[in-house]
Amino acid sequence: MLGTLANAAAIIIGSTVGTLVRSRLPQRYVNVAFQAAGLFTLVIGISMALKSNNMILIVISLISGALIGEALNLDGNSEKAANSLLKKFANKDSTSTSLSDQSEPAGTSKLAVEGFVTASVLFCTGSMAILGAFEDGMGKPPQLLYTKSIIDGIASVAFASTFGIFVGLSAIPVLIYQGCLTLFAAYIMQFLTESMIADLTAVGGVLLIGLGINILKIKDIKVINMLPALVVVVLLSAF
Repeated sequence: MLGTLANAAAIIIGSTVGTLVRSRLPQRYVNVAFQAAGLFTLVIGISMALKSNNMILIVISLISGALIGEALNLDGNSEKAANSLLKKFANKDSTSTSLSDQSEPAGTSKLAVEGFVTASVLFCTGSMAILGAFEDGMGKPPQLLYTKSIIDGIASVAFASTFGIFVGLSAIPVLIYQGCLTLFAAYIMQFLTESMIADLTAVGGVLLIGLGINILKIKDIKVINMLPALVVVVLLSAF
């Protein structure tokens, strides 16, 4: 849970800084910070991908998982769900704002809710949250969640400078979501052998390489569609 706690703390700190500064970070600073995080994600992914001695199994798992994810359209559906959630909360808040006391500055409530929901969706969705939580739950140093903490912290500064301090409340869903994933990963660890863990780590590493490529904006890889490979590799490794 240490990685998730660090992630939540980074969001709170970043939101506080953004609220105090009340101006966006120069884009060039944001860009170089994300590039550094992307490179480090690649390094983590490569080191994890080399853990397995059964590369054929890894390739089969990745292709099978990608085909399953593509058939289910996990990437597209997750994006639709996130957009739907944003619209739902925005519409609800628009209604409540029109009925609220006129002494409240117009749009203040809407801006707060929009900032909270937008930040929550951004910080909770995506493969980095899932892979990072599993790495943490497997008892390994949560390097990926530490990297995510840096990225989310920087994003929080930018968001809070626009939406205000309520962006910091997004640390709560992050704690719940990633915490549950971490506990789940810790639970299933007791059923996995060392070879299964190595194969699972290798597949996760390859997905991280794809994620690092996305962060660096080299190419848009649908990493979310490949997440079923994490289940496939465990099943294949068991046999």
